[in-house]
Amino acid sequence: MALSLAIIVLLGLAFNKGFEKLKLPGLLGMLLLGILIGPFGLNLISKEILNISSELRKIALIVILLRAGLGIKKETLNKVGVPALKMSCIPGLFEGFTILFTASYLLGITTVEAGILGFIIAAVSPAVIVPSMLHFIQMRKGEQKGIPTLVLAGASIDDVFAITLFSTFLGLYGTQNLNIFRQVLDIPISIVLGIGLGVVVGISLVMIFQNFHIRDTKKALIILGIAIVFTSLEDALKDMIPMASLLGVMTIGFIILEKYPKVANRLPQKFNKIWVFAELLLFVLVGAQVNIYVALNSGLIGLLIIAVGLIGRSLGVLLSLAGTNLNRRERFFCVFAYIPKATVQAAIGAVPLAAGIPSGEVILAISVLSIIITAPLGAIAIRITGEKWLAEDAV
Repeated sequence: MALSLAIIVLLGLAFNKGFEKLKLPGLLGMLLLGILIGPFGLNLISKEILNISSELRKIALIVILLRAGLGIKKETLNKVGVPALKMSCIPGLFEGFTILFTASYLLGITTVEAGILGFIIAAVSPAVIVPSMLHFIQMRKGEQKGIPTLVLAGASIDDVFAITLFSTFLGLYGTQNLNIFRQVLDIPISIVLGIGLGVVVGISLVMIFQNFHIRDTKKALIILGIAIVFTSLEDALKDMIPMASLLGVMTIGFIILEKYPKVANRLPQKFNKIWVFAELLLFVLVGAQVNIYVALNSGLIGLLIIAVGLIGRSLGVLLSLAGTNLNRRERFFCVFAYIPKATVQAAIGAVPLAAGIPSGEVILAISVLSIIITAPLGAIAIRITGEKWLAEDAV
């Protein structure tokens, strides 16, 4: 296990730097490294690490979402509020239902099975999007119109819709009893509960920091530890109460910035240091989940389904941004920012196969292919269009 960690760190840093030298996103190098040294490649990562891979990836995601929350200002959020809400659901719904109709026709599978596939693919990847948007916030590009914050806020809720609708279609399969009204109602409940508990936790942390002298490094570790406990509650209560815990994690950072900006403005430096290690784990282990041989089985039909789905998603993004003050280039930047898939597809792509659904193997193959295609292309498109099309704000 120790040797595997050393390999991930040393090669991860090398691949990250190498791809940045080539003017490509470093995360692309780490994803490809994960595929190369993962169980479907050279198999250099120990089983012990792979067994806890999902937990390590969750911790890494928590780190970057806390960092994102600490960078979201209230006035910026107010500016992008309605468009962000539209971005959180409309693009995903467009993509999911576009894939549903396309896959049922091209693959000859049932509407329910196509719906399961559609809403696995429809979830965007916070793991890819959030670091990219934070990069633009730090570079002060597009911040005058709040564009990176708009994408951050929308993407953080997008997965809630996608996973809930995936669960709904999965429940419709077979003889399982399902209350569709309850499933749909769970979406706003999970969002409100996640934000509400995030506010409570954030205010509690502010009170602790104001009344006790604690070093910033320890503050960061306390926040991280509590955020991990917070997300664990979602797993423990998921059968009783829905909760968007990752949205709540971002809310914790946002509340600390609002209530105690003196400390909040120092904490990102600490999380940036933690992120150096967490980033390596996140992207290399996401890459290690990708079975490239399974992906190849989906062939050209899989590529076509993914492409048509992305067209549907792009139309949804443009519809969500109708009436905003974004110019044409900025709107198309948002389109490209909503391309990457990775985290959700790696986590639930194999669930239909495990559930005994006849098309489970095809669903898994297309899910994996979506990661291989959209994560690198999306990351590259975000970097290029963001640097060229987002205006740099005056300091």
